[in-house]
Amino acid sequence: MIVGYVTAVPHPRSEAAGPARAGRLSLAIALLSGALGAAVALLATRQRWSEGTATVAGGAFPLTAKGSDVTGVPAALAIVGLAALVAVFAVRRAGRLLVAGVLALSGAGIAVAALIGAGDSSALDEQAAKASGDTSATVSELSHTAWPYVAVAGGALILLAGLLALRYGRLWPAMSGRYERDGAPRARRKAVVVDPDRPEDIWKALDRGEDPTGA
Repeated sequence: MIVGYVTAVPHPRSEAAGPARAGRLSLAIALLSGALGAAVALLATRQRWSEGTATVAGGAFPLTAKGSDVTGVPAALAIVGLAALVAVFAVRRAGRLLVAGVLALSGAGIAVAALIGAGDSSALDEQAAKASGDTSATVSELSHTAWPYVAVAGGALILLAGLLALRYGRLWPAMSGRYERDGAPRARRKAVVVDPDRPEDIWKALDRGEDPTGA
């Protein structure tokens, strides 16, 4: 007795559904994390990162420094990352990989710069020198807030968006244009001749948005 085994062959649509689903999910996560990361990084640079006191005329003078006073790198890279996130959809193939790399590097740069700025006191030292009139004066009772680490989190979100673009960017859609890459306009569809004596031709022309009278 011969027993046959039938092997189920997966349907082509089911095989293609996996990459398509992964592309849609990665696209949604990248857009959300990239936009949110840029907003968080920009917001964090406008907040107070450090504070301390300087001795002026025998008294304590309070000093504060915002993130933009400490370093301008996170804000600049947040704008670069946001621009790269948009540019990902305007390019294809190697160009998309390049822009995705810029996006990822922007996020990494924000995180590194914010971590370095979290312990930096140079901005407050400059303020202490100006307030006291002594170029060698430094700030005392230095303390830092949590905002630098918020900027680090924003950079991490942008980095995630860049990594997703590197991994799944080939599955994402691209902006459509009127012209091809060589700059030549796309060929127009030939007009269909409408016979005014045939009502079905007139109705088809109306459905296509054409004037059946030729006026």
